[in-house]
Amino acid sequence: MNENELEQLKEQEGHWVAVSDLMAGLMMVFMLISIVFMVNVETERNKIRDVAILYDHLRVQIYQDLKAEFEPDMARWGAELDKDLTFRFNNSEVLFDKGAADIKPEFQSILADFFPRYIGIITREKYRDDILEVRIEGHTSSAWFGASSDDDAYIRNMDLSQKRTRSTLAFLLELPEMSGNKNWLKSHLTANGLSSAKVIRSTDGVEDGDRSRRVEFRVRTDAEGRIATILEKIL
Repeated sequence: MNENELEQLKEQEGHWVAVSDLMAGLMMVFMLISIVFMVNVETERNKIRDVAILYDHLRVQIYQDLKAEFEPDMARWGAELDKDLTFRFNNSEVLFDKGAADIKPEFQSILADFFPRYIGIITREKYRDDILEVRIEGHTSSAWFGASSDDDAYIRNMDLSQKRTRSTLAFLLELPEMSGNKNWLKSHLTANGLSSAKVIRSTDGVEDGDRSRRVEFRVRTDAEGRIATILEKIL
């Protein structure tokens, strides 16, 4: 090998050494970026876990408070309280006349007793800032006498359930005990008619028409919103 060829070989070796050093440097940078990303993901995952734990405790505490307050009354009201914070009135005989949206006098008396106490619990200082929504939900059976089809029955029941929840909302806002909470209620209390979308069925899958005709109060916390915000940061 002559001197020129030796010199070219040295230059090529120097070139490849420089390229390999550059690649090694880039790999270190990518590794550091990956480590930082994984640390951030783990941090945000821990935040989601902490939020979920916090709001599970909140849900349990609200449930216990509601149960302690209303357990003596629920049987005579025809009411139930689920651990997901659904308070259900399903004695259809006292709610509304068939096909009507005006609240029957007996249900008015129940609501006048129930609602101020209910709001008194969920607007306590330890809860009120974490309440996203209080939903009044109106549910019907799937039946409608004279409907031309299942779709027609569904639409007619949708209109009826929406009217019923609006009349319930209007009645509650006019209760004298609500005057001091009216602004909070207007920003948190909603009326939602759901027609027969969530009928109650027996264990063998048969629709229970009487229990399907019901009014529910559901508390939603802002846990979902906080978790969504964390996920947006991750993604």
